[in-house]
Amino acid sequence: RLNKVQRDVAVPFLLDTSASTAEAIDDTRKNTDDWDAPDDPVEYMVWLRTRRGEAMRRSYKRIIDVEKEAIVLLINALEAIGDLYGIYGFSGYGRENVEFYTIKDLDENFSDRVKRRIDRIAPLHATRMGPAIRHTTYKLDKQDARTKLMFLISDGRPQDRGYSREGVEKEYAVHDTKMALDEAKNLGINAFALTVDKNGHDYLKTMCSDMGYEVLDDIYELPSRLLYLYKKLTM
Repeated sequence: RLNKVQRDVAVPFLLDTSASTAEAIDDTRKNTDDWDAPDDPVEYMVWLRTRRGEAMRRSYKRIIDVEKEAIVLLINALEAIGDLYGIYGFSGYGRENVEFYTIKDLDENFSDRVKRRIDRIAPLHATRMGPAIRHTTYKLDKQDARTKLMFLISDGRPQDRGYSREGVEKEYAVHDTKMALDEAKNLGINAFALTVDKNGHDYLKTMCSDMGYEVLDDIYELPSRLLYLYKKLTM
């Protein structure tokens, strides 16, 4: 644990668990910004059960499967280095249903319980980033580490029902996320966004105007690229 004292790094990883991460990797050329869930609550539950049923019968690799592979590889490296780290999943369906899941908390040791949580990571609802970033900022701000980094891993733009009036929801979601990132920066927390959305530049240049981000052309590069970027950003 000597390296932990020398490096003095604390980093939470925010993992996008939105419904679009259930897409087969070969189908990721489709526009993953399309949120096709119905508004009616009853119809929505039918839609969700159908989508999850399709996922259970799958014989292909999904976006979220590669995200999980990246997390496992990352954990192996972080345990060897000794840095303080946390892993969280986020999603949501409207402002009354913000979802934030602890896979491994910052002050929690890696264990079989954490392994089981990783196994249970599954696609959920929409990509409601702002609240997840703010809650993670609260957790990270309580740490005494010299270097504080928040790492956001996503497959698409921030969006959700009810972010704002109809017609400007996507734009509002981007600016709300930017505000959450600015709030973190004001507390001395640096952030970096890594996305597998090939259209990511369209909104990340606004959302991450004064922070780092990268758009991956090949999703299969996610595990190795995540490790490379972490090393580069914390050395």
